[in-house]
Amino acid sequence: MNIDKTAVYLFLTLILLIAVINDLCFRKIPNWLTFPAMVMAIVYHAMARGLEGFLFSVAGVGVGIGLLIIPYLKGGMGAGDPKLMGAVGGVLGPRGVFAAVIVTFLVGGVYAIILLAWHGYLRESLMRYWTIIKSFLYTKNLTYIPPTENEKKPKLCYGVAIALGTFISVIFKIKF
Repeated sequence: MNIDKTAVYLFLTLILLIAVINDLCFRKIPNWLTFPAMVMAIVYHAMARGLEGFLFSVAGVGVGIGLLIIPYLKGGMGAGDPKLMGAVGGVLGPRGVFAAVIVTFLVGGVYAIILLAWHGYLRESLMRYWTIIKSFLYTKNLTYIPPTENEKKPKLCYGVAIALGTFISVIFKIKF
């Protein structure tokens, strides 16, 4: 790994650690972190590789935000999460952020299961989903059963899942 790559990964690590701390403490990933990170990533890649680097980074920002915008619009996460993934995309480019998003979704699922178990709602959630599946198998009509008030209580700090998913995808060089 050359010095440039080391600096880029240190920058990404710093951004993700600050995001995790803010998400855990304030339940928010701030714009003062995400927007400058996106701009700095784009500028870095543009300076390092010219137009090709600029397009690489801008495409990564677009893919990162684009893949998380639907969950945000559906109320499944805050606005900071897609912007943080956009910053990750600015650093890793479109293929790198795609891998990070896939791993993040897997990490997020495990994180949700752990959080439900920790708060004692896992059994209730599993029973609800089992009822949804049985209903679908019998009626061929998919009917969503919303969670009870108890199941809604645990809140995921998705910045944690984004950071872990990104670290795992980078460390293990996961590509899709």
